[in-house]
Amino acid sequence: MSRTIIALDFSTREQVISFLKQFDEPVYVKIGMELTYACGLEMVREVKGMGHKIFLDLKLHDIPNTVKGGMKNLAALGVDIVNCHCGGGIEMMKAAKQGLIEGTPEGQEVPKLIGVTILTSTSQEAMNNELGIPGAVLDTVVHYAKNAKEAGLDGVVCSVLEARAIHEACGDDFLTVTPGIRLAGGSVDDQKRVATPELARKQGCDMIVVGRSITKAENPAETYRMIEKEISDGRI
Repeated sequence: MSRTIIALDFSTREQVISFLKQFDEPVYVKIGMELTYACGLEMVREVKGMGHKIFLDLKLHDIPNTVKGGMKNLAALGVDIVNCHCGGGIEMMKAAKQGLIEGTPEGQEVPKLIGVTILTSTSQEAMNNELGIPGAVLDTVVHYAKNAKEAGLDGVVCSVLEARAIHEACGDDFLTVTPGIRLAGGSVDDQKRVATPELARKQGCDMIVVGRSITKAENPAETYRMIEKEISDGRI
């Protein structure tokens, strides 16, 4: 299975289809708020119908009953991974999991549910001073991961810098999905806690999310295969 998830940070159907036509094989993609709000959930169905795996990145965060209902509807789409915010608490995360189970059509696999810890665009200074959460980012992320595991989630979204500590606290089978990936020398844009695919592999990350480094590349398919090889076995 692919360990590289391509972030489809586009705002039109035409951009998505044109981009995906450059790949000869099914790939793992992330559909987030930008594309969903622009094209609706029909875009999710269309990309899934093309044979690609989907991480639906909508980061649900609300009262437990509302999140449960939302997840129940998302489960019917047949996506592979969905997420919610760990900051909503254990009961909300439990409700999200139950909604997925109830909403998954008979005979289909329940989507994996992962919790968003601290966004990779959040620095320690912002976490301490703006969010009012004291201490180190690592400690908060690991605490959130433990809550997610207690709630029955399959893993978390975290930065590469926290993946090893999360596996130590929650086990090797607890999924770590890590955005904020940039190729060596690339722009970090609005990310704060970033890393290269090589560092992600060394830190034991299970899956990485790569956006601009692939979507803006001269040859996206070739760049994707290079990154996939680097995260999988370290040989380029």
